[in-house]
Amino acid sequence: MKNPELNSTEPRRVQPSLCSRKSEGRRWANKTYKMATSASANLSKIVKKNYMELPQDGKVQAMYIWIDGTGESVRCKTRTLDKEPKAVSDLPEWNFDGSSTYQSEGSNSDMYLIPSAMFRDPFRKDPNKLILCEVLKYNRKPAESNLRNSCQNIMSMVSDENPWFGMEQEYTLLGTDGHPFGWPSNGFPGPQGAVYLPHYISFRS
Repeated sequence: MKNPELNSTEPRRVQPSLCSRKSEGRRWANKTYKMATSASANLSKIVKKNYMELPQDGKVQAMYIWIDGTGESVRCKTRTLDKEPKAVSDLPEWNFDGSSTYQSEGSNSDMYLIPSAMFRDPFRKDPNKLILCEVLKYNRKPAESNLRNSCQNIMSMVSDENPWFGMEQEYTLLGTDGHPFGWPSNGFPGPQGAVYLPHYISFRS
């Protein structure tokens, strides 16, 4: 019995093979890419550079960072210290208005920032610091979004154990136009298969 598809004049839809898909991926990978620029690229970097190079005269900028009442978004503000802190214990507590961050009512809006970890600031450079903080309410009890406190309580119960954690963190940098940095301002980039993580490092300008 003859196969009617063999005599058909209509084009057949053929599922691409694994080999053809790999070949297509190689052709994409071998192309030379030029990153699209957003409105951020037009900002003068000289102005920022001038401010970043101002002398600090021994002072240190400590950026206090905490999770707000959404449980997801991060807030921060910077405090100037008279000298470089060497440990978390050298950092003073601070406070903020929790009614502006979904963490309190207006009647009792004082919230306390308790430094918990300190890191070198990769943006403003040494000797400036990034400070990760816990948040306490006006009555010194942990804020609802302060999950570090409950985690610390649980971990203290198994302090003789050595747990391993695996986390995947992903970040998106946005330009001043609200688009992901490097995306075309009026569209989308090419297919992910061609520009996934391993190929980003092979881009050439």
